[in-house]
Amino acid sequence: MNTLSIIAAASGGAIGATLRFIINHLVNKHFIHALPLGTLTVNLLGSLLIGILFAYFHLNTSLSPYLRTFMITGILGALTTYSTFAMESFFLLESGQYIRAFASMGLNLFGTIFMAGLGYLLLLQISK
Repeated sequence: MNTLSIIAAASGGAIGATLRFIINHLVNKHFIHALPLGTLTVNLLGSLLIGILFAYFHLNTSLSPYLRTFMITGILGALTTYSTFAMESFFLLESGQYIRAFASMGLNLFGTIFMAGLGYLLLLQISK
């Protein structure tokens, strides 16, 4: 780890956190929902993008490691949010909304894994 890695992660993190705030706000404002859709949206989108970027960096090994840190650790690390997902799930469970809680947990867990794999395989398929 060096100063450039820290700057890459921090500057990407500022962008990702801002995007998360905006997307979360827009989704929650414009869609009636029984689940925490803003958090689900950023987690699914971020997972799709991380799959795409992992494939892209896998295929383009000469790219700067700082670019990878900026985009994956910085932007996507701050865009997605496990901690908010955890608290929202806890609050749903605490309030007795078990079906909503387990639906949210299942969609976040399995949906993000699916989207990451989809993004990765999609880019590999397109690049052939």
